[in-house]
Amino acid sequence: MIDWNRVEELRREIGEGGFAEVLDLFWDEVESILDRLSNQSAPQLEADLHFLKGSAWNLGFTGFGAHCQHGEKMAAQGLAADVDPELVTRQYRITKHAFLAGLEPSGQIGNRVA
Repeated sequence: MIDWNRVEELRREIGEGGFAEVLDLFWDEVESILDRLSNQSAPQLEADLHFLKGSAWNLGFTGFGAHCQHGEKMAAQGLAADVDPELVTRQYRITKHAFLAGLEPSGQIGNRVA
């Protein structure tokens, strides 16, 4: 799920150019973290999921953020081995696809599919 109101608010706050830069940085950072999720200690997994959660929620990616929060809580409770990196990655890809599908070619928010 995507909070399109948050997306629009952020765009207004930082402008189109700033928003594009934030998105590029977010995609790069998330994908870098996802690449290493399965080979981490519990504290690092918890920290990375915390970072992903905050970044996702800041951009309005509520579903992905909630999924990261769940994994973060599991890691904090000593259940890091039960956090499935593939599920986190899948939720990210679903969110990214829904976000990009919700943009018109002009970059304006149009068809809101999530």
